[in-house]
Amino acid sequence: MATNDSVGILNSAYLAVEYIDSFLPENPLQQPFKNAWTYMLNNYTKYQIATWGSLLMHELSYFLICLPGFIFQFIPYMQKYKIQQDKPGTWERQWKCFKALMFNHFFIQFPLILGTYYFTEYFNIPYDWESMPRWYVLLSQCFGCAVIEDAWHYFLHRLLHHKRIYKYIHKVHHEFVAPFGMQGEYVHPLETLIIGTGFFIGIMVFCNHVILLWAWLICRLLALVDVHSGYDIPLNPLHLVPFYAGARFHDFHHMNFIGNYASTFTWWDKLFGTDSQYNSYREKLEKQECMVEKKTK
Repeated sequence: MATNDSVGILNSAYLAVEYIDSFLPENPLQQPFKNAWTYMLNNYTKYQIATWGSLLMHELSYFLICLPGFIFQFIPYMQKYKIQQDKPGTWERQWKCFKALMFNHFFIQFPLILGTYYFTEYFNIPYDWESMPRWYVLLSQCFGCAVIEDAWHYFLHRLLHHKRIYKYIHKVHHEFVAPFGMQGEYVHPLETLIIGTGFFIGIMVFCNHVILLWAWLICRLLALVDVHSGYDIPLNPLHLVPFYAGARFHDFHHMNFIGNYASTFTWWDKLFGTDSQYNSYREKLEKQECMVEKKTK
């Protein structure tokens, strides 16, 4: 009885959103996107779309999302938003990071991407335009994937900080105390597999169209690069996401090495008290800022 009630509530909510959506003006980007999607389906095989399309989507998305943070370091005005201002970025660090990324992307991640087509075939995941979920369904699925990945990341990340195994795997990611966007995927190959597994769990739960693979990939990369950016930008739209951790939260993890283990949200750290040192640090900073303001008045 309770299950039927739950299903009825979900169906009613879905119909309500559908009803509201019917009154909204047509998205001007929908037709061009449909044309591009149809062209892709007509000119490439499912294997090519799932494999080479996913590789291209990952590489382009990752480095395009990293680009603003990379440019910020050359703009004096943006330096006031840099979190660790005493640790500027260097070309040497970024070149070292880029070389490691290329190895991970093509020798660790790409072999995993090769299995995308077989995954979609095994679970009969459609590619056609007609089966593509509406934007709000896709957005809710991405949020669900983020919740699952965040839980996986919190517990596995915390495990990787255990003193007996930290130096063998996770120490690589902490090589740079002041993170920068491109460093998000700068990890030991084993960590790519261990932490990266959380990315695929949500797909296995929610995926009903190949578009979710790419939509969730972009969402995950946006959050990953943002929390490692080293900049706390006030007008960041990601701050509108409830319980979003953000750059300051994760930047403290790189400074402190203890606490703030979650990837996207703050609730696991709050629940287990692993944000206590961060909270003390923030309180200390706020007191210092208040004292400076009083002196300047």
